[in-house]
Amino acid sequence: MLYLYPMELKYFRLIKTIAEEGSLANSSERLFLTQSALSHQLRDLEERLGFKVFHRTRNKWELTEEGSELYKLANKLFSSIDESFSAIEHIKEGSKGSIKLSAECQSFFHSIPGFIQKMGILYPEIDIDLTLGATHQTISQVLSSEIDIAIVTTKPASEDLTSIKVHEDEIFAVMHKENPLNAFDFIEASHFSDVHLFINCFPLEGVYVYEYFLKSNKITPKKISAIPFTETTLSMIEANMGVMCAPKWQLKPFKLSEDIVFKRISKNGLKRDHYLVVKEVNRNKKYIHDFITSFEEDFLPL
Repeated sequence: MLYLYPMELKYFRLIKTIAEEGSLANSSERLFLTQSALSHQLRDLEERLGFKVFHRTRNKWELTEEGSELYKLANKLFSSIDESFSAIEHIKEGSKGSIKLSAECQSFFHSIPGFIQKMGILYPEIDIDLTLGATHQTISQVLSSEIDIAIVTTKPASEDLTSIKVHEDEIFAVMHKENPLNAFDFIEASHFSDVHLFINCFPLEGVYVYEYFLKSNKITPKKISAIPFTETTLSMIEANMGVMCAPKWQLKPFKLSEDIVFKRISKNGLKRDHYLVVKEVNRNKKYIHDFITSFEEDFLPL
């Protein structure tokens, strides 16, 4: 059984070229090597193989039977290489793209920029645009292709969308330690009826604590104020002017007063899931797939 030695590709190219060009002179031009160098390579090859690859005459080079088999193998080899590089080129082309990203929960906007920066290093061919638009309309924006990927807290039912669970957290009531609600082990829905609740923005249906805790219990807080800036909200809580509801990780970037406390909402806690949502037709695009895979593996809120 024959075993070809390292650099065998070089010699397959030599066999293929001489067979197709019919002479060392023509092969020399095609391979950019001197006739002397080619002659030396061929002689070395035949010595190692132990048989002649070509019959030579003054004006004609013909493959031996063994050489014909090597020529067939060379054609298969280079055809396979060409196909593989063509496939790689298609993969590379599919790896490039732009992604418009948004989140239903604005808490994520504190963490996403760091992830986007990391993606820019690992996948420079993917351009990510963070959209800070109407966060309560993210699902409809994905369906209408206004955005490509959304981070949402409710798994959409549409068959046109794919949802991938990426995170789970717990919402707490954030308040001043002198707030009367701090006396309870946990906050019940009825407690919110006498609360000044700070939210990030309207509509109220987009506020998780209302949509998934208060609404089902038919409770509406005494007063609701929409404050888009977390720093302002925390200052008002520090002054014991109201309560906000948020996961603990959302507030890690801020220096919290020792007077601020977190209280569990309901006995078992108010848990929520987060999903990446993308249109089904885009799910398997290479650059979309790379983004989702990296998000699943590497993204963690602050």
